[in-house]
Amino acid sequence: MGTFTPLLYGLFMASIDVIMLGIIKMVSTGAIKNMYWMAIPTLVYASQPWIFLQSLRFETMIIMNLLWDLISDILVTGSGLLYFKEKISSTKMIGVGLSILGIYFMSCEKADAC
Repeated sequence: MGTFTPLLYGLFMASIDVIMLGIIKMVSTGAIKNMYWMAIPTLVYASQPWIFLQSLRFETMIIMNLLWDLISDILVTGSGLLYFKEKISSTKMIGVGLSILGIYFMSCEKADAC
């Protein structure tokens, strides 16, 4: 396994997604009635290109984008299932599992290191 720094950056950016998408979901369902809450995701998402820029010191754009996307997909799915009580099919749950496998493979420095 290589350095965990790219994974930590991906996790950090994905955590932002979980919180901000949670706020957006609560606004959309009416759990948060004041539309001014939408300013928070707008402002926070404006910082993500700067975080992504810092991550490129440790890994390529391709891998960082994939790590961020996959980790975000898994965490946002977990948030939807556990907090918002949304449902997905078993086929889609297999896709989530394959995303976890993808993160594992992208964390390997060399093919024989996994």
